Amino acid sequence: MAPSRGWHRILQVHSNVSPFVRRYSQFTYAASNSANKSQVYMSRSLDPYLNLSIEHFLLQKTPPESTVLFLYTNRPSIVLGRNQNPWFEVNLSLLRHGELKIDLVRRRSGGGTVFHDEGNVNYSVICPPPAFDRDKHAHMVVRALKKLGIERARVNERHDILVDQEVKGEDKTFKVSGSAYKLVRQRSLHHGTCLLSSPNLPIISQYLRSKAKPYIETRGVESVSSPITNTGVANEAFEESVISEFNEMYGSTEVILVGNQEEDVPEIGKGLKELKSLDWIYCQTPQFTFSFDSDHLKKGESPNDPNISSGVILAELHCSTRRDYKGCISEEPN
Repeated sequence: MAPSRGWHRILQVHSNVSPFVRRYSQFTYAASNSANKSQVYMSRSLDPYLNLSIEHFLLQKTPPESTVLFLYTNRPSIVLGRNQNPWFEVNLSLLRHGELKIDLVRRRSGGGTVFHDEGNVNYSVICPPPAFDRDKHAHMVVRALKKLGIERARVNERHDILVDQEVKGEDKTFKVSGSAYKLVRQRSLHHGTCLLSSPNLPIISQYLRSKAKPYIETRGVESVSSPITNTGVANEAFEESVISEFNEMYGSTEVILVGNQEEDVPEIGKGLKELKSLDWIYCQTPQFTFSFDSDHLKKGESPNDPNISSGVILAELHCSTRRDYKGCISEEPN
């Protein structure tokens, strides 16, 4: 989605340099400038690895006392939490051989597995630890949604954003956004993805339902499934409304566009390479055991069944030791 004329005007007011030819040094200067107590960035890249690398750069490099909003949209991708197991959370066989091309990504924050596509907008707020609150910026997003007509949006006790809708004369509750966090010594990060107009809503559960799950014992974090729905809000309208709410909280500031050119920033390029590596995606998995006992064999089930194994045909497999992880991936069934 291209920037609107409105965003173009915002950028031109605050800069003599066209946003589309701005060099990365200007982005890094703005991010690290201690005078910038409030910062807003929007990515026009759809690369999930790059967007998460930009987000991590902002977490590391922005001034400790500053508050930062980062908005981005990803192409179709499944994003695991830092301490999750891809074999446990994802139908890897479908991911590899399904019609839809989907990236598998492991982020640096905790939380559960989520599905991103171009019908979602991701929001990230980075702030000083004393100002951190798990609900504060979820409520910011709820206020933005309500101004766009989603009057029944609310935050629940799990810090998720829910929407109550009437279905066949009965009120139903749907999740439209979850939250994940990363806390470091001088900075706190809260991010989430808001469902707006995802065309893949009917098939998301197929990709997030691992057939190998009953045969795996893991120390990792398990996702919590919830009914989901789209809000019907346009991406750009959501971005503008969230930025408006952020500015009301922290003072008006310029919006800086970022994108593929940020790959040239050394720290971002390094982070991008790490997030794309098999070492990070698979071998950061906490220890787990894959087992197939005699009860399953009596039922006629086979550990070689691709719907069960999903490429994990090793008993007591510990990916955190890096033993045989390449074999597990390459042996994923056709």
